Amino acid sequence: MRNTIATLAALLALTAPAHAADDAIAQPALRPSITVTADVVRVGDLVDNAGPAAQIPVYRSPDLGTTGALPVAQVINVLRAKQVIGVMTGDIKEVTVTRLARTLANKDLELAVASALEHRFGLGEAANIGITFDRGISELRLDATNTGALQPTATRYDQRSGRFDVTFEISNEASAAPAKLRFTGTAIETVEVAVLTRDIDRTEMLKSSDVVPERRPKAEISGEAATRDRAVGMQLRRPMRAGTPIRVADLAKPELVQRDQSVTVIYQAAGLYLTTRAKAIDSGAEGDVVNVLNVLSKRTLTGVVTGRGQITIQAAPAALPNDRTSSLQREPAPVALAQTQLSPAPAKSE
Repeated sequence: MRNTIATLAALLALTAPAHAADDAIAQPALRPSITVTADVVRVGDLVDNAGPAAQIPVYRSPDLGTTGALPVAQVINVLRAKQVIGVMTGDIKEVTVTRLARTLANKDLELAVASALEHRFGLGEAANIGITFDRGISELRLDATNTGALQPTATRYDQRSGRFDVTFEISNEASAAPAKLRFTGTAIETVEVAVLTRDIDRTEMLKSSDVVPERRPKAEISGEAATRDRAVGMQLRRPMRAGTPIRVADLAKPELVQRDQSVTVIYQAAGLYLTTRAKAIDSGAEGDVVNVLNVLSKRTLTGVVTGRGQITIQAAPAALPNDRTSSLQREPAPVALAQTQLSPAPAKSE
């Protein structure tokens, strides 16, 4: 009997005219657009000033994160079937219903799993753990009331196969029971490494176009992986094929001087700069000390590689008494001696 009285009271409230004696009762009016979080649409979602009839369910909500449209005539018929009448519609032609959702993108789920495995089971940083789910997941939609963070409650990982099984709980503001999510798949620790774009010979210097950064399984790289910045401008210690990842141990400073190569020898001293041609006896990179043969004097000289095909010999300053320094510095003999040692003048013919 009480339920019948309550229903009659609700209907009277919805059907009362706007100019009724009781001005406190506002005219119920249809809303043109609504958003819901529950899986059902109720009278109170569709109608302003629905009163006690607000909790009556009338429609199933759209799928999570989607929007549906309802013709006004259809809405009014459904309301009448629920004994809800006298609703003002104005010039509304349709009612749009949007169901709110919490969307978790694939990258968010990958990060959550990687974070659950971080620094565990022999794995490193989460940013270096590549995750592949057994079932392809572009995104996951949950009820909007699931507002909590993904908290791992069970984590299993097989180091030999790389298989993982992780369960998460998400607190729900509308329910005491948290939502549960379970994911399985493969987790592999990766490392960024420079990879060759073409076959490279040992004597070639690596250019920026010769290498690209890629992420490869850490187990594939035996030793420290070389980054792209570190590889460019270096040489390989051995010929390598395109697609091969480069380790730091594979790199060497470029040899600017090759054995048996014709090189320029620069002799520098105070007030003196001489050059001559010579033949390299050794190969060397920048800063290496190598021997060269002066092709004219047949003498072996030792210098430092300072450029491509270039050797520099720095003369040590002579220790001179203070009182004779000025006069000795003016003598041309050291210049003539140095020049003769590097480039002896040919003998005059009789």
